[in-house]
Amino acid sequence: MNFMDNLSRNEICLHCCRWERRGITADVIIKKDGRILLIKRANEPFRGFWALPGGYIEWDESAEDAAKREVEEETGLKIISATQLKVYSDPTRDPKQTITILFMAEAEGEPKAGDDAAEFRLFDINNLPENLAFDHRRLIEDHRDKLYKQVASSR
Repeated sequence: MNFMDNLSRNEICLHCCRWERRGITADVIIKKDGRILLIKRANEPFRGFWALPGGYIEWDESAEDAAKREVEEETGLKIISATQLKVYSDPTRDPKQTITILFMAEAEGEPKAGDDAAEFRLFDINNLPENLAFDHRRLIEDHRDKLYKQVASSR
């Protein structure tokens, strides 16, 4: 029997600081005014680093609904359409070994920093900030061609 077998759902192990199972998140590439929106993280891990909006998928919530909720909580924007791009599961992508489902979305409204976001900024896809959290540079670069085509067509 593993000592983690005694943990309740969503309880972190005080010994190894891991969850019983790897968490699943939804991260979102948002196109806005011909650029992509990034948030500056207000919390660890990667506090002060830029990141795609996103977060954990809650119990009884779809990945799509989590993407919408997280974007609204962190940026105040409402997703009007979203496309699932890829699942990233490399254990080294995040200190908590989360698995993420990446979406590309169009959103409406005026962005404002909220929840886990200290601030937000729009970036040209060819001029991303140096300090990107997790593997978010890879996520953006993996889809740069598709993103560039969609951003260019929205200008």
